[in-house]
Amino acid sequence: TGSMSSECLGNLLRIRLSAEYFEDKYLSFSVVDESGIAWELDEAMAAQCGYTVTHSSWSSIEFHASAASCHSHLEKDVFTVTVQIKASHTPDMKNATTHLKSASCYYGPWSPREVLCESNYMEVSIRREIPQHIKDFIQDAPEDWTLVFSEVKAEEASIWQIVFHQPEEKNALLVSDAWSAGYGLNTTDTRVLLRIPHTAAQVELVKDKGITFSMVRSSTFYKYQWMILMVDTTVACPVDGVDYVNRTITWTVPKYIPPLSAGATSFKDVLVEAGVDLHKLSAKEMASRKYVLMNDINAIMMKIPIGAEGGHYKTSVSNGQLGAKYTINLFLEHQWEDNKWGLTKHTIIKEIETPFEQVELAITNSSNLITKLMNVTVGTFLPDVELVNLTIEGETVAVPEAVQHGYLIHRTRYANGSKDYVIQVPLDAPSIKKEYMRENMRAYILNITLVFITHPSSETFIVPVITLSAVRDAVLPSARGFCDGRNLHLIITHGNVDQNWLPFISDWPLTPEATQKYNYSLRDNGTHLTISLPFLSPHVNYEGFHTSGIKASLYLTLKDGVTSANRMDFSVSCRFSPSELIQCLPNGTVIITAIKMAGVSDLDTSLLVLRDRQCKPSLVTEKTATFKFSVNTCGTSRKFNSTTMTYENEVLYFRPGNDTPVSKLKFVCSYAVKQTVGVQYESKKVSLPHTKPGFGSLVLSMKIFKEKTYSEPYQEWEYPVVKYLREALYFEVELLQPKDARLDLNLDDCWATNSQNQDSLPQWPILINGCENSEDSYRTVFHEVNYSLRVEFPQHLKRFEVRMFTFVQGSTLLQE
Repeated sequence: TGSMSSECLGNLLRIRLSAEYFEDKYLSFSVVDESGIAWELDEAMAAQCGYTVTHSSWSSIEFHASAASCHSHLEKDVFTVTVQIKASHTPDMKNATTHLKSASCYYGPWSPREVLCESNYMEVSIRREIPQHIKDFIQDAPEDWTLVFSEVKAEEASIWQIVFHQPEEKNALLVSDAWSAGYGLNTTDTRVLLRIPHTAAQVELVKDKGITFSMVRSSTFYKYQWMILMVDTTVACPVDGVDYVNRTITWTVPKYIPPLSAGATSFKDVLVEAGVDLHKLSAKEMASRKYVLMNDINAIMMKIPIGAEGGHYKTSVSNGQLGAKYTINLFLEHQWEDNKWGLTKHTIIKEIETPFEQVELAITNSSNLITKLMNVTVGTFLPDVELVNLTIEGETVAVPEAVQHGYLIHRTRYANGSKDYVIQVPLDAPSIKKEYMRENMRAYILNITLVFITHPSSETFIVPVITLSAVRDAVLPSARGFCDGRNLHLIITHGNVDQNWLPFISDWPLTPEATQKYNYSLRDNGTHLTISLPFLSPHVNYEGFHTSGIKASLYLTLKDGVTSANRMDFSVSCRFSPSELIQCLPNGTVIITAIKMAGVSDLDTSLLVLRDRQCKPSLVTEKTATFKFSVNTCGTSRKFNSTTMTYENEVLYFRPGNDTPVSKLKFVCSYAVKQTVGVQYESKKVSLPHTKPGFGSLVLSMKIFKEKTYSEPYQEWEYPVVKYLREALYFEVELLQPKDARLDLNLDDCWATNSQNQDSLPQWPILINGCENSEDSYRTVFHEVNYSLRVEFPQHLKRFEVRMFTFVQGSTLLQE
């Protein structure tokens, strides 16, 4: 059939199987004898019986059978071999298909001694020489051999025993024992044969002219009529003798080696021929392939350029690295005559494999940006390599399943059998990562790992594939900025490259936690990022101070969240009225904030003072210092005219050890005076302050804070708050609206209940008429509220501390 072919090659039959037909199948070989019985071959039986199975190249599997193999039928120099091959897709050989191949080959004439060196066994075949005077001798009374020697078969000619000659001793084995030990023995009417696996126990390694030989010295005893005859069945095959120099293979085989020439004194070469894959090559064919065959007095030498015709490269893997080895199956036949044996035919089949050479693969990206398809070619591979798996984002998938991830894979085959693998994947596949490069360029990055396997050795190796395609489709974020009365705002419109970019002010990350600490606003709705900072903030730059206004700027940088590289810068600048720095309260309190201008690095805001240098700032940041004082203190001067009363002071900066200020900021508070009236009063009749009833809408809030600093309130999702008895709870009540400096917040009554219903019973008063409960074992503690960045009007807040308690009735704990 087209899947198998046979060829007669001297004393060997070769049956070649198409590797493409039997690809991905498990095979078993059996030899069918004359009775129709199929003998399944394993490695041991194949070596014992004269069979060899090899992968000769990428495209075929070879079966060799010796002319004298166990189950061949030899008649009149024609030997016939029948092979049964089973092929299955599973290792248990279920549902196997059976293929039968029978072939006959003529081989002759046989030489007196023939030695065959195959890859898995050595074979020697000796012509049985019966002396003429023995042939002419007439036996008077034939004896029954089976009665004398039960070990000897009843046939006319059969082997009795074999004796192995080793340096230490001689070891005699009967035929049955030799067969059990893995040796192959056979006799015909004209020949005696011994076959020895290379792994046999009696094999010796000897050197001749620097070349190692595998050798067995033996004598075989066989029966002829009523006599026992002996033949020398010594066999030797070269093991090494191969060198690699200047990308040339040199194979050297010594001639007339001592084990095969013992007892002979004169030698004459009859024939030296060589070839490849059991085919003999003429001198012209060798020259065309640049082979060199040299025959001198002591040795035969072949030189083969690495990569020459007749051999092939096969894939090899060493320590995970991909490489190749050049393999060639050489064939040498040497015939000589000597004065002991007459003609000897020595046939050597030698598979030579060069050392490992690393192979570099090419990964080519030829993506089609019009179709938005990434197209990557990986290669070139030898035909014995197959892609089996891909690792995509840590998940390993088989090639057929890769299509579910958007991957299409196909092979490109070339005339010499080599191939490339082409991987196609859409640019918008989830596994394709996108990164901003520059200007309007985005990088689409493919990062996968390919897993390959070699046939038939089943070695595996991986090829990481990391490649990118640059596409001009980047949309950068844009921004607009504006200011209102007391805040700076930046609104950033997201692009398609800033998903992992983070906002920074200088090197300060603008995280939700950080913005809450400074009472900034940070909102992201997926399409826009909005940032708002108060005019008086530690992260605002003050760049110009004139009576017409103060220039304040917010500088924002978007940084790569992975590499921390600066990606884009945005800014907003506005002019604010200088009046934003000062508050002149009706009760005579002045709040003034001094700012540090950009570029002034040596000014320490904590060292700023008023005219009275004992008046220091109540709140200090890196860029601001805030003073709160009464107009009657801190060296404040006062001036009157007909309509106003003006208070004046200065913020001064003294360098340490210097009494001359290096910086002055003068400020004034003016109060309108409508009328000056002389008032006569008596101290005994001083009227108490009173309030005038009024109506309006007030917005209040009450929060619980985690610490006495009142810096971090409990969030809505953290309620209910769990506390142990007598642990402190920090309450803050704030007037949110209206923001009128003339209003003061005063607390009247505050009580606790056992449920969320404020009117439920029992109740426990915490504040009574604005004071702590005198009956409380742990009285409520009030905390002073000072001006800060978060507190614009301290009079709008009340803070107090309550110790945790629970409701009880007698000794029983009350629960809701």
